[in-house]
Amino acid sequence: MQAGIIGLGLIGGSMGLALQETKMFKTILGYDINPLHMQQALSLGLVDECVSLNEIQECDVIFLAIPLDGVIQTLENFHNIPSHTTIIDLGGAKEKIAHEIPSGIRKNFIGAHPMSGTEFYGPKAALKDLFKNRIIILTDLENSGEFQVAYAKEIFVSIGMRIIKMNSKEHDQHLALISHLPHVISYALANTVLSRENPQTILALVGGGFKDMSRISKSSPIMWKDVLKQNKENILKSIDLFRKEMFLAEKLIQEDRWEELKEWMAKANTLQNFM
Repeated sequence: MQAGIIGLGLIGGSMGLALQETKMFKTILGYDINPLHMQQALSLGLVDECVSLNEIQECDVIFLAIPLDGVIQTLENFHNIPSHTTIIDLGGAKEKIAHEIPSGIRKNFIGAHPMSGTEFYGPKAALKDLFKNRIIILTDLENSGEFQVAYAKEIFVSIGMRIIKMNSKEHDQHLALISHLPHVISYALANTVLSRENPQTILALVGGGFKDMSRISKSSPIMWKDVLKQNKENILKSIDLFRKEMFLAEKLIQEDRWEELKEWMAKANTLQNFM
């Protein structure tokens, strides 16, 4: 059996390392539009060999670990895929892709979102245990082939992941709040500080709170641009909800309503009871 990975950054590179641990595949092939990434992936041992995109299409399972607009374009260029082939998309937004999968390969396709990652990107960011004990969300499985569903589940269980199933619409609604909105907030916080005169002076004082909240602002702008673009409506709704909470905090502070502000913060404390 051969596995192919398109996109050899954090997610694709980590998948290559994780698959090697399972011993399920004789060969793990890789492809990246960036030649330097292919060189780095080989030198780091993320894949066994880097090949052309056409050769990747001959693999038994193909992982797509690329920006979301690239996923749609790549799927449109898949021709004469064997009926047994499993194509697994690892992107962070699902509904738009689900609507644009070519009908001829719909049974081959599995929408998957690993709830794991770091703020780093590129082949050098790859980690062998990135997926271990993490959740993988599988979407719209009723539209995928029975073989592909079973095979994808076997792969993800073998690399130590826990499976949750939902439809792509629910996925994008939920992830807008718990993943996409936090990234927008982190980027906004970083840019707020950078917009000030002499930001270096401010950053010299940085403590744990700012570091925690700004950490994910180091995430790939290329990848996150596509996520925000493809999940636009849900993210705008999430930003609006967040804006209302910020306006409430602003109002309580402006009007010296300190007890109500304390209650507002105490309510936020209860979130931890659900995690």
